Amino acid sequence: MQGDDEVLTVALGDSAAGLRLDRALAEALPDLSRERLKSLIKGGRVSDARGTTLWDPSAKAPAATLELRLPKPAPAHNVAQDLDLVIAYEDEHLIVVDKPYGLVVHPAAGNLDGTLVNALLHHCAGQLSGVGGVARPGIVHRIDKDTSGLIVAAKHDKAHEGLAKQFAAHSIDRRYLALATGRPIPANGTINAALGRSATNRKKMAVVATGRGKHAVTHYRTVEPLQGATLIECRLETGRTHQVRVHMAHIGHPLVGDPVYGRAKKPLSDVLKGRNFVRQALHAAHLGFIHPVTGNVIALDSELPTDMRELIDKLRV
Repeated sequence: MQGDDEVLTVALGDSAAGLRLDRALAEALPDLSRERLKSLIKGGRVSDARGTTLWDPSAKAPAATLELRLPKPAPAHNVAQDLDLVIAYEDEHLIVVDKPYGLVVHPAAGNLDGTLVNALLHHCAGQLSGVGGVARPGIVHRIDKDTSGLIVAAKHDKAHEGLAKQFAAHSIDRRYLALATGRPIPANGTINAALGRSATNRKKMAVVATGRGKHAVTHYRTVEPLQGATLIECRLETGRTHQVRVHMAHIGHPLVGDPVYGRAKKPLSDVLKGRNFVRQALHAAHLGFIHPVTGNVIALDSELPTDMRELIDKLRV
């Protein structure tokens, strides 16, 4: 094992026994693609409790605890770039950015620069936490490329660890404003449905059986009924990948403009086409937490971006 590897301990339960090893690991680790895990297995980076290396991605997975060694990402593409940032809050410990839609949070294949990380490296001039590794310095959580709104980053490890504990305890107050298609019934409710990788498309998330995915809870309420859509507020009790988007699609009301989890019907689709609205209508509007160093309450709000405001005006009854 290389000294800079990240070691993950993965407990595979009885439900995983008999599945292909790469599939079982992919379901247990939804942040890693099946292809990535297949490559790691073939590279000798998965072993059992006895230290025996498991080399075959197609072998049947055991109901056991395995160890996965992730090589730290290379920092070559993490260059500081002077990009415009809207700062909602900043001190010597952390920074909260009001991210525009279209901005990727951290570098990855297909987006090696021009990301929020590149902008933060320039703005913070070496003051970002190293907990996230070289590919995600300072990043404590993330929001999708085409979701706008508030995101917090840590400038040192103590701040990062303090914020991460609050995210893990689900004590962060995160509220999103979104446009859902149709009229959710009931108008206010709670969606409690586990999320995991889709069995048919590894790039998508899906509601899965309890025990086969990660616990996920979204509380929603109607803010304003519109023509063919509803402005809703979603409060996240958990923060899973694509959570709001998948949960709303699960109850039959996918987000307006979502290219992955829903398609709008006429006449709403005509309105979207006329306004060239081609992203999910989702905005991280409120972020509240306890400052990890000072103990102060931080509560921040972000106004809806212009494209969502104009779309709402167009859809008002």
